Amino acid sequence: MKFGEKILDYMDDILHDLDKLIAIKSVSSDDKEAASAALDYILAKADEMGFKTKKTGDVAGHAEFGEGEELAAVLAHVDVVPVGEGWSVEPFRLTEKDGRLYGRGVVDDKGPAVIALYCLKALKDSGVKPERRIRVIFGAAEEIGMNDMQTYFNSEEMPTMAFTPDSEYGICLKEKGILQLEISSQNHDGTTLTEFCAGNAVNAVPGKAYALIDCTENEDHQLRRFADAKPGDYDFIYTIDGLKISAAGRAAHASTPELGLNMATHLIRILAANFGQLVLGSLCGFIDDAIGLETDGRSLGIACSDEESGALTVNVGKIEISENASRALIDIRYPVTADSGEIFDKISERASYDGLRTKVLNHEPPLSMDKNAPVIAILKDAYQNITGEQAELYSTGGGTYARTLNNRGVAFGPAFPGDETHIHDADESISVENFRKHAQICLEAVYGMAVKR
Repeated sequence: MKFGEKILDYMDDILHDLDKLIAIKSVSSDDKEAASAALDYILAKADEMGFKTKKTGDVAGHAEFGEGEELAAVLAHVDVVPVGEGWSVEPFRLTEKDGRLYGRGVVDDKGPAVIALYCLKALKDSGVKPERRIRVIFGAAEEIGMNDMQTYFNSEEMPTMAFTPDSEYGICLKEKGILQLEISSQNHDGTTLTEFCAGNAVNAVPGKAYALIDCTENEDHQLRRFADAKPGDYDFIYTIDGLKISAAGRAAHASTPELGLNMATHLIRILAANFGQLVLGSLCGFIDDAIGLETDGRSLGIACSDEESGALTVNVGKIEISENASRALIDIRYPVTADSGEIFDKISERASYDGLRTKVLNHEPPLSMDKNAPVIAILKDAYQNITGEQAELYSTGGGTYARTLNNRGVAFGPAFPGDETHIHDADESISVENFRKHAQICLEAVYGMAVKR
């Protein structure tokens, strides 16, 4: 029997605890107290299991098993992104349907967090005497910039080796840098456009947007003709404040913006084609002219790529325009060999042409891990022992806790190629088979870190 298979004995308990954890609406961008409550819940479960626990501030904590000078770790987060719209099930409840498990966080990252904790329990119940201490480190602010791990490691030791089950299989050696910007003006200077709103988070492609327009009946008819010929679904409603246009497309993760249909940029393109950029205001003019429908940054002059990690991507994640506000949040994932300062300078210079200010909201430098590091061999063995297959080495535009580990850890699972998990989108889910398979791989990997030299 492979050691990883022991986790299957705990599957009913895992699903029970995961249901309770998903029910905590820990959307860190909206409610930091709820995110902290989710952290309290999982640390309390670790206490019940008899592990040493510690909470660091309101944003992080750990459960620890074993003795030894060295420390190995699994890092997982219990906060989630907003649910958005379009769910076929209750998002804050674990639902099994048609061979899949649904719920916000079931994949990203509450499911893996609960599994990681039960991996410690499986080690303990099996009488394993680890060569090194094993921690599961939990965060509650991953989705809003990962400052939780900065807070944690300011007072806690850095592990010798680690992985975070917060990406895909096989093993992610490279993570692009993440640069998140706010581009804004002090006031909205448009005339025809009086209000615009799109997106819930900078790190997601907005699948919905709406605009409020002051226009003539003739302009309305022309606008409808434009919309009919463009991608997306559009509704036109007359209100007391003007014509409201609601647009629906397809959400996606900001690391793969080409997989979504960004209704912020598509709706602006339709409005600009009909009314011209000037009456929409400086911010919309900048977005339409310098970004448009591109996701590669070509018009911004920042397009680049490398063999190690691939091409730069740009996502317009959120736009808020009203009488007293005009701002857009932009998410850029840049190759590991690119210069973030040069990218920022080019965007800032281009935005200044339209009288706009550019501010860095968050910057996470890239990760570039040595493929010969000991933890890589352990993870390869774990994957092959459970699946019978070789784990491929890959790079991603996603951002995980691995980049906080000073090149001592990587992202590893939980999603499998071909399984449409819809993280950061409606109906986030994973097949029951793959959930169980991930649990076995995770335990096999934790066991390997515990006993292998």
